[in-house]
Amino acid sequence: MDITNPIYGDANRARKHLEALHWPNGPVCPHCGNVDQDRITKLKGKSTRPGVYKCNECTKPFTVTVGTIFEDSKIPLNKWLLAFRLLNGGKKGISANELSRHLGITYKSAWFMAHRIREAMKDEGDVPIGGYGKTIEADETYVGGKVSNRHKAKRTGKGYGIHVKQPVVSLVEREGRVRSFHVANVNAKTLRHVLVTNADRGSWLMTDENSVYKTVGKEYVGHGVVRHGLGEYGRASYFHTNTVENFFSILKRGINGVYFHVSEAHLKRYVTEFDFRYNTRDLTDTERTAEAVKGARGKRLMYRQPSPLVA
Repeated sequence: MDITNPIYGDANRARKHLEALHWPNGPVCPHCGNVDQDRITKLKGKSTRPGVYKCNECTKPFTVTVGTIFEDSKIPLNKWLLAFRLLNGGKKGISANELSRHLGITYKSAWFMAHRIREAMKDEGDVPIGGYGKTIEADETYVGGKVSNRHKAKRTGKGYGIHVKQPVVSLVEREGRVRSFHVANVNAKTLRHVLVTNADRGSWLMTDENSVYKTVGKEYVGHGVVRHGLGEYGRASYFHTNTVENFFSILKRGINGVYFHVSEAHLKRYVTEFDFRYNTRDLTDTERTAEAVKGARGKRLMYRQPSPLVA
């Protein structure tokens, strides 16, 4: 997608582009689901802002942004679309500081906008990956830096080993999709839950020699093990975990080279971003951005509101 496209400079053109993506067959009422174009009226008049429709079934007005991450945002739609384009155009992402400079908005707004976009990229995971005749590679990695690089008030230990980093588990279907998860601990219980809820047990499971996979591996059609501890990284061209390790290399270069600091609370959203770009790797930037924008519906994300006081 050409970054000079008018949809990135004109809010009205951006709205029409959004309508074309979300309503390919005409407006749909987000309140009652009405799709009858004869029962939906486009409101006109000097006092009516562009893009407002009224549903004659539920009598409620609506726009294309209702029920999406764009709802109630003060940021113009053209800047939203440009942010989508920038986040989907780079293999390793773009930082909130960069977004802030490109869009001419505050860092706080850019940071919040980026997290909303990551929600739009989220894979709902309704259907397990893999299946009969397919192979899934599973592995874990650890994200984080040295304790010595942290603020003095946040240094809770010594060193830079896995005990001071956050674990991420990824499942990659060869020549298919990836699903990654930030888990509290890497143990047989947490990994089994991730595997059996996301990887079809008709698949071949491929892992390293980590003992946590030993028991759950028996639940799959086959379980191949690569013994990295013995210097083995591939056997018979089939037994390897190179696919998932390649994904980890992209993830870590993005975290270390672009975002620098990722909090534990939001790591799952950053992982979602890298999953989405990997899963749409065969699409052009134009197509990938469009898919992300389509995912914005039904995922409205609001600022956390203070809890009411309890009497």
